[in-house]
Amino acid sequence: MVKGPGLYSDIGKKARDLLYKDYQTDHKFSVTTYTSNGVAITSTGVKKGELFLADVSTKLKNKNITTDLKVDTSSNLLTTVTVDEPAPGLKTIFSFIVPDQRSGKLELQYQHEYSGISTSIGLTANPIVNFSGVVGNNVLSLGTDLSFDTATGNFKKCNAGFSFTHADLIASLNLNDKGDTLSASYYHIVSPLTNTAVGAELSHSFSNNENSLTIGTQHALDPLTTVKARVNNYGRTSALIQHEWSPKSLFTISGEVDTRAIEKSAKIGLALALKP
Repeated sequence: MVKGPGLYSDIGKKARDLLYKDYQTDHKFSVTTYTSNGVAITSTGVKKGELFLADVSTKLKNKNITTDLKVDTSSNLLTTVTVDEPAPGLKTIFSFIVPDQRSGKLELQYQHEYSGISTSIGLTANPIVNFSGVVGNNVLSLGTDLSFDTATGNFKKCNAGFSFTHADLIASLNLNDKGDTLSASYYHIVSPLTNTAVGAELSHSFSNNENSLTIGTQHALDPLTTVKARVNNYGRTSALIQHEWSPKSLFTISGEVDTRAIEKSAKIGLALALKP
């Protein structure tokens, strides 16, 4: 695929992944196996407090067509069919949930050297139509993200974003919640050899005049072990360590402490992903 500005969801993604990805306070276990003909079967269980959730998913791939099937503990069957590059730069995604008859959705993604477009429509009588588009290149990009409810005739979402990418830094600016929230994020690679990076996200809400700031960092202790830490202006401090003890198999332990209520117990999350 041609290098370009990517999709709207890529604006600020590096900073979001640094600050929020893999942090959790739940207990999660997943194991993936492969059949002789290459079908991947993944079983996942998540314990959230006293609640336990589980699902089983299957991934089948035939040339450029990928079919994902997932069944959860509520007996919902999620089916996603992805056709990768039926034409250069184009991706088609069709999804639906059984027994929800209003869940059908068709999505088209197109990426070009100077643009990236994603549009989806619900397969109902009065669908919700989503559109996001980005123009620019792999250095500067400007985009918008819209969601329109044809049943009410109102916009459910109206966002805009800007991104600047240099060799070792990415800065982005987003206007979300129909213009009510302004967010700025920054991601900087300190050392590529040790995968050391720092990032920050600052948000301001115009409706309640509140600010939120999150600062984080990551560092690779060795090629298989990564540590991350973050802190926000509400006094919540989090850290995690992730170890790849075999190829694609990860063990992650994370914790969060509220420094403004230090008498409360720390929240601990565990995640184990096993892949052959």
